[in-house]
Amino acid sequence: MSIFSSGILNRRLNFVQLFQHKHCVLCQVSDHRDICAACLHDLPRLSQVHCPSCLLPVPSSQICGACLRKPPAWNHVRAAVRYTYPVDALIQALKYRSELSLAPILADLLLTELQEDSLPDYVIPVPLHPDRLRDRGFNQALEISRHLCRKTGCKLLPAACVRTRSTPSQTEIPWKKRKQNVRNAFICTQHFSGKQVAIVDDVMTSGATLNELARVILRQGAGSVRAWVVARAFPS
Repeated sequence: MSIFSSGILNRRLNFVQLFQHKHCVLCQVSDHRDICAACLHDLPRLSQVHCPSCLLPVPSSQICGACLRKPPAWNHVRAAVRYTYPVDALIQALKYRSELSLAPILADLLLTELQEDSLPDYVIPVPLHPDRLRDRGFNQALEISRHLCRKTGCKLLPAACVRTRSTPSQTEIPWKKRKQNVRNAFICTQHFSGKQVAIVDDVMTSGATLNELARVILRQGAGSVRAWVVARAFPS
């Protein structure tokens, strides 16, 4: 088996091990890659038939009714994998256990999904409020974005947008109330003058946070906004 139980995975996602050995972070087999071919093959993927606007499964690859009624502010969206085991364990280890060495690994998963896309002019990580940034010590979206920009040559704009309201975590809010939770939570100080912008986050759940940030960036003159996320969470 290439995927271990969550208990084993949590024990093996050790910061020192990740630097001392070139082993698959999921099954620990010796490999020249961070995730071996077998584990990569077993990662949870999006449904092949999904809405191109929100990535949720639909009967045919057409825009779903919800997106037709209220189109998202972004022009295009990409996600590498589904937010379920073991992807959720990797992302949580990055965010809550400060396993920063996982950021490039997660970014590489996303880069594979972007191979056939044109590149944007700017990359903007979804900003954290200063209070949360102080508590966590880093912004996981920024860490992922750094690696993306190193690999693609896109210009990283880590301070172009800021989060001005300290809102409850979206994970604590029912899906239907998340849009209201992040309303007017961001401001951007830069004018984008028709440029193409990609906004980056680790996980997309309802899409409310990404939608609100995309809306603000478009108001600042961006020609288009695309959303890049490592993982897409589906409603339970």
